[in-house]
Amino acid sequence: MVQMAAAPKGANHANGFRNMRMNDDATRDAARLTDRVTALVEAAKKAGADAADAVAMRGRSTSVSLRLGKVEGTESSESEDMSLRVFVGQRIASVSATATSDPAQLAERAVAMAKVSPEDPYQGLADAASLAKSIRNLDLFDSTVVSADRLKEDALAAEEAALAVAGVTNSGGSGASAGMGGLVLATSHGFVGQYAATRFGRSTSVIAGEGTAMERDYDFSSRLHFADLDAAETIGRNAGERAVRRLNPRKARTGPIDVIFDPRVARGIAGHLAGAINGASVARKTSFLRDMMGKQVASTAIAVIDEPLRMRGPSSRPFDGEGVEGEKLAMVDKGVLNHWFLSVSAAKELGLHTNGRGVRGGSSVSPGSTNLSIEPGERSPEDLIRSLKTGFYVTEVFGQGVNMVTGEYSRGASGFWIENGELAYPVSEVTIASNLKDMFLRMVPASDLDRNFGTAAPTLLIEGMTLAGS
Repeated sequence: MVQMAAAPKGANHANGFRNMRMNDDATRDAARLTDRVTALVEAAKKAGADAADAVAMRGRSTSVSLRLGKVEGTESSESEDMSLRVFVGQRIASVSATATSDPAQLAERAVAMAKVSPEDPYQGLADAASLAKSIRNLDLFDSTVVSADRLKEDALAAEEAALAVAGVTNSGGSGASAGMGGLVLATSHGFVGQYAATRFGRSTSVIAGEGTAMERDYDFSSRLHFADLDAAETIGRNAGERAVRRLNPRKARTGPIDVIFDPRVARGIAGHLAGAINGASVARKTSFLRDMMGKQVASTAIAVIDEPLRMRGPSSRPFDGEGVEGEKLAMVDKGVLNHWFLSVSAAKELGLHTNGRGVRGGSSVSPGSTNLSIEPGERSPEDLIRSLKTGFYVTEVFGQGVNMVTGEYSRGASGFWIENGELAYPVSEVTIASNLKDMFLRMVPASDLDRNFGTAAPTLLIEGMTLAGS
């Protein structure tokens, strides 16, 4: 763990006062924005809207980036965005608001716009019965105040640890950050809710080798609570060791291959699955799983869970962008698809009911996942590797070769060749290909799931892919 310097006498009291002030500031912000969005909704009703909602999103962040011990950037930002959405029959309009906007004028303009907009039978507010009855405390907010000096110290410690690894020759940069984001929502049903979440991060990237033989790798940690971050030295050491392991890569022969995806890459596979079961994509018929509800879409070893109310979850929220409290769902159970991610509009278009997965983007709402995870299996990653006489352990993929309409998958990749159940040597400049429909059906999860990511997956074995190399 990073050891903080001994605090001078009275420093604990000072830190306590700063933390209290951060809590007080957040509380005042929430109260002010609650008053603001409530006033916008009331004004919309008076202006003739059949229904309305208003949302305020606020954020603050501070970050420090450095390279080779020299600070390259220190950034602080603060944002506050508000919008009003009104419904007149099946017509909808939205307008942006500021702290100085007159609610009555804004509402009148929004209603006038809605009256001349085309009808959209799928838009509307969530049913009152679906709205969250109380706002759960999910422990998403950490009042710890992290100074720019401390961020610099952490970034420097990570870089120094990386550069100390034998074989590392240069730095790609190091950074640390602290921030907060919050949402306040009011609807004409009488729902009013708000929550805020903090986010802290440390990262570093380094280069190993010289000239044309250079290799780059990285590590990072991102958490809601400052004390939960991985130590800066650990992040740096991991980045350095990963870069050195990639030196002197070889090419591999073209042919069929069993592939093991490192968790860093497996999270991307989970993300493709999340995209394929997004209700908006299904409604638009742009998902290769659009006709697979209730059918086998993955191997019987696969369970996929989405859990919005997990305590301290990286993507947890007490209600979604439409005020609905989502529940834990087994999206896929024993390989069978059970649910789509649904907002109100996506659900209506599919003839279903929202399951509280609406994601607010200003005035618009679209469905998305929360804390999504491919659940772990029983075998360790080492056991999966030992099970292969020949295979490819993938640590990085690149390129945009994923077609979400057909499921075709083709990505550039690098990693390590597996021979006789062991990682033998690094491999680069190859392409791996298959179809996601087949990949899901052949997927075997390892036991090493890390839930500190909004989209999480363990090490994954996928048999029968195609490798294009030399």
